[in-house]
Amino acid sequence: MKKKEHKENSKVIKDKTADLKSENQQSGPDSEAISMEGEEPSGTEEVFLIPDEKAILEAKVTELEGSVKDMNDKYLRLSAEFDNYRKRTLRERMELTKTASESVLIGVLPVIDDFERAMQSIEQGLDFEATKEGILLIYNKFNEFSKQNGITEIDAVGQVFDTDLHEALTKIPAPTEDLKGKIVHVIQKGYYLNDKVIRFAKVVVGE
Repeated sequence: MKKKEHKENSKVIKDKTADLKSENQQSGPDSEAISMEGEEPSGTEEVFLIPDEKAILEAKVTELEGSVKDMNDKYLRLSAEFDNYRKRTLRERMELTKTASESVLIGVLPVIDDFERAMQSIEQGLDFEATKEGILLIYNKFNEFSKQNGITEIDAVGQVFDTDLHEALTKIPAPTEDLKGKIVHVIQKGYYLNDKVIRFAKVVVGE
């Protein structure tokens, strides 16, 4: 009798278990659908700031706007200052160009005075030797004045011909073997202004 009751109890438990599984399978999709209805899709959530965070962000925006305004004001001031500097520099350069030769011309005036006195001596028929000596003094004075202003003569006679310094007008047979390719005569002197050639020496080259 006991074995028979045990079998019947086992059968009842199995039947109940089967019924529960069947109910779960039937109610599963519906329950999932119900649970999904209460969920919000990801990526569509709205962000709400608390009052303190909003105030902090507004303060930062105000601070950045003030910084941009200050930088813009500084840029405008610098731009105006640079424009004034450019105009002033241009004006000074123009004035310097107009007056740059003033000191040179002032130095030349005494030489012109000496030449006028020499010409008067020649017209008056004074001693030729004295007039010649006076002209030589004027020439030496003018050479000294030129050197003081950075003008120096380019060496030419006996030098190797150099296209950076000399301009060959013609070639002639060299008087001696060592003058081949060198300058044997200067037709017009050349000059430097400091280290810059302002006039090439016009020369005759031996070949």
